[in-house]
Amino acid sequence: MERTKVDIRKDFKPAPQLKKLYGYYLNIVFFAGFLSWYVPLILLVQEVALAFLFILFFLVYVFVAFIWIPRYYDTVFYRLTESEIVWRRGVWFKTTGIVPYNRITNIDVTQGPLSRRLKVASLKIQTAGYSAQKASAEIRIECVENYESLKETIMSYVKSGEPQAVGTYEEKVNLRILEEVTKIRQLLEGQSKK
Repeated sequence: MERTKVDIRKDFKPAPQLKKLYGYYLNIVFFAGFLSWYVPLILLVQEVALAFLFILFFLVYVFVAFIWIPRYYDTVFYRLTESEIVWRRGVWFKTTGIVPYNRITNIDVTQGPLSRRLKVASLKIQTAGYSAQKASAEIRIECVENYESLKETIMSYVKSGEPQAVGTYEEKVNLRILEEVTKIRQLLEGQSKK
């Protein structure tokens, strides 16, 4: 297993195997889902309707396999900074997020049989306060080859920070806002004295 470190402040992507993994999932859904009800319909429905259904599902399959999966892969980015993990993804609906290290409580490595075959895994990162509200992880770093190394890197940032309360991130933001407002006030008072 490759043990490279992720460059801080540089975007990184999932492994290219993500496209193949999603292709496997698509094949499972298509063949198990579509064919399981399409075959019995052969006995009950007219040939024209069957041909229409087959063409429709075939076009959807081709669209997802050759257009959506590669485009989705191109939109997925992650970045580690000194204080947080930033992520973004989405073909039609763009999603971005930030997870501060001081809120991370747990990192789980998940690897199904197909992921194991492709030698990749995903990191599910859970945070304080957020995970109790939602059953899923706040961020999922998908399809990483050097997952143990990445987990160790993130945990080193989590452990290197001072133990802080859950509200600390918001408190820092509020402090920055207060500092800026104070500077603006001082500038305005300086202009009014002139």
